[in-house]
Amino acid sequence: MAKITYHGVGIKALSACVPRDVVYNKDLGYLIPEEEIEKTINNIGIEQRRIAAPDVMASDLCFKAAQQLMADNDIEPDSIDVLLFMSQTPDYRIPATSCLLQHRLGLSRDTMCFDISLGCSGYLFALSAAFAYASMEGVRRVLLLDGETFSKIVNRHDKVDWPLYGDAGTATLVEKGDYGDSTFILNTDGSGENALKIHAGMRNPITPESCIEREQEDGNIRSDLEVYMDGMDVFNFAISKVPKSVKQLLKETDRTIEDVDYLVFHQANRFMMDFFVKKLKISPDRVPYCIHKYGNTSSASVPLTISSELTGCLNGEKTLLMSGFGAGLSWGSAILSMKDCKVSPVIEY
Repeated sequence: MAKITYHGVGIKALSACVPRDVVYNKDLGYLIPEEEIEKTINNIGIEQRRIAAPDVMASDLCFKAAQQLMADNDIEPDSIDVLLFMSQTPDYRIPATSCLLQHRLGLSRDTMCFDISLGCSGYLFALSAAFAYASMEGVRRVLLLDGETFSKIVNRHDKVDWPLYGDAGTATLVEKGDYGDSTFILNTDGSGENALKIHAGMRNPITPESCIEREQEDGNIRSDLEVYMDGMDVFNFAISKVPKSVKQLLKETDRTIEDVDYLVFHQANRFMMDFFVKKLKISPDRVPYCIHKYGNTSSASVPLTISSELTGCLNGEKTLLMSGFGAGLSWGSAILSMKDCKVSPVIEY
């Protein structure tokens, strides 16, 4: 367990951008028997999702979110000292997408930039890195951009994955200030690597055969360049780890669930989140959801939920608890002392 506490740094502002194109799960008759569609929607809690156009990348959505954040908060480009880009769907393998975003946003050449890659828990891990850099002498502001376009790596004939995933980009500004303590607990179990995976890559080199779509387990169709998920393994992992992680965090910080103003989960599926709410005995009105309209946007789901559901709700001093989990396997929770956080409404691109 990595338990990390930061002092005097916090989230100043947050924004999000989603694609304009909407797809509806009620239209999945080609993939799921018509008589099962309504049951599927009710179980996963996803009615619609945003899907990026072929020429729109995660970086484009993050770029728009960052522009909105900077405009709404009068942030000068040369005031950003560190730019982090968190994504599993970067523009290229080389160069790092953060470098491209530094140029597009007009940030100073003195800006330190690098990419982070992790699963649906990624925002928590990347946010911890942003807090760490913002805590250092010589760093004033850190801009964390977290975006995913999973629609580009999920087969539309995969009935496990395609109904779940949507696309989004987010921007989070972290800086020094009059903030209380914020604590992160981050965990990893690499023995679960096969629960969620893209098979082809460096260890399994890409060949012409890797690109061929094949019928896989239970009639799902997928190539080796597309995401595979063992839904039951991920479900069992999440329900066994997430409530314990939240309870441990509360214990370590000498708080109770009643001290939390809002608890924001990774938006994996509605049934799972409802289970967490009951297990933790927290009032549902303090647990925002946006999964019904955006789907599972992987690591971007936590900041997207805040931008979608908590605009105007983080004025003054608030205590925010976040929890994410996903491929790796990895999971983490954080309890943040928020103060006058400016949350921009979700924009479209």
